[in-house]
Amino acid sequence: MVISTRAIVFSALKYSETDLIVTCFTEKEGVKSYLLRGILKSKSRKLKTSHFQPLTQLELIAFHKNKGTLERIQEAKVLHPYQTLHTNVVKTGMVMFLSEMLKNCIREEERNEAMYEYLENAFYWLDSHDDIANFHVLFLLKLTTHLGFFPDTSNIEGENFNLLDGCFQQNQTNGYCENGKVISGFKQFFGINFDSISQIKLAKKERLDVLNLLLTYYQLHLQGYKKPKSLLVLNQLFQ
Repeated sequence: MVISTRAIVFSALKYSETDLIVTCFTEKEGVKSYLLRGILKSKSRKLKTSHFQPLTQLELIAFHKNKGTLERIQEAKVLHPYQTLHTNVVKTGMVMFLSEMLKNCIREEERNEAMYEYLENAFYWLDSHDDIANFHVLFLLKLTTHLGFFPDTSNIEGENFNLLDGCFQQNQTNGYCENGKVISGFKQFFGINFDSISQIKLAKKERLDVLNLLLTYYQLHLQGYKKPKSLLVLNQLFQ
């Protein structure tokens, strides 16, 4: 079946001397992986390796067999040429981290327009703003809405956050409850949008503690979660 769809690149892995395996989140059919034969030596105008940098937003014409095998791309066009995402060293580190997280977290081959729109708009925002130190934390928190485990905030005034049950509470009821400075920092990310992240004032270690808390939360609620290898690079960039 020939399909035309928007897509966001999650990864591109070298498969042989000339081939790439590219994983994308497509607007119409969720996560798809494609075998791009000969692209590393091809001079084709329809498919270029530069099209498949992490988080690039594309318009694809592709052949989908939907049999769990690698699909094929006939043509790819960049929808929104990023101005800074692949040239600013801090943003490229963040792109590596976020693309690895997304590939780890999103695996379904099914349409999810709300999630696609969220990713699309978030990366447009990241590309066009400079004060981004808190972006990845808010991005991952908001992503839990689409993954189905956004924390219950009905008792957000509680001193403890129960990572296992995903809720705030006054007392500790199990070994997964955290409190103190990290929870005070975590609470600052609720009820805001990306335009407000510059108002969050956290020291570097405080931000790292909040991020690690959120990654532990992901680990508890996502089957098969793997700690991102790019986390070390990201942390070094924000030291």
